[in-house]
Formats: sequence, structure tokens, C-alpha cells
Amino acid sequence: DTLFLLKHHERFRKFEVTRDLSEHLPQVHANAEQLIQVFMAIMLNALDAMEEGGSLMVRSRLGTVHEDEVEVEIEDTGAGIPRAELPKFYTAKPPGRGTGLGLSVCYGIVADHGGRIEADSQPGRGSVFRVFLPVAGKAGE
Repeated sequence: DTLFLLKHHERFRKFEVTRDLSEHLPQVHANAEQLIQVFMAIMLNALDAMEEGGSLMVRSRLGTVHEDEVEVEIEDTGAGIPRAELPKFYTAKPPGRGTGLGLSVCYGIVADHGGRIEADSQPGRGSVFRVFLPVAGKAGE
């Protein structure tokens, strides 16, 4: 749903988008609108990190760490984030460049759903954000 909404965004057309979405994932109990906001914020941050173009990969699958999770991975070829900044889960954009939810708000929304966000990044090589959500009937259900 998020990719459908963003494909109409003018800046989104400058990027190569690859989708690798598993079709038969278990259900998660979640507020769909809130998760769309989370995924949109992460993807818009990725677009900001790739001002001159690049590629975005969106992948969903059964959790690679825990099988009782669904994992959504968003990977970009943008500027990257210094390792020391990753644990902060915030956007260090200049004033006036904000486009929506900050990553700290996204982290809170996902945590409220019993999940977590992890990120890996290297300056000059891009970033990978992974959203893990518990399968319905697991982890506190």
C-alpha cells in the first residue's frame, strides 16, 4: 500500500524501485494506517538520502532472526548514516527538509505493536532499515 501511494510522488519517479514481497506471510495484528506512515517515513528518508537518484529495495519475508516475526526490509543506495548516529533513530535533516514522521516516532509506533526497528548503514553505501512485527497469536497476544 505504501509503494502504491508513493509511486505518485514526483520525486519517487527518479529512483529504481525493486519489490521482493512474500505472498504467503502469517498475519500480524497491527494498525495498517500507522504502519503505512512508518514505511512511508522510512522510504521518504531514503529518497532524501538519494538526492541524485539511486535504488530502493523493499522486501518482506518471514523473520530471518525469529520465525514468529514478519520482517520488512527497506534498503537504499543513499548517503548512509554514520555508525555512531544509528542508535539515535532520528533524522538529521536541515531545517525545513522534514517530510513527516521522524524515525524516533516510527520506532515508538513499531514498539507499540510489539515490534522493533533495526538499521545498518555505511556512509557512502546506503542504509537498510528492518521492521520486525510479531506474528498474530505470538509475542504477547
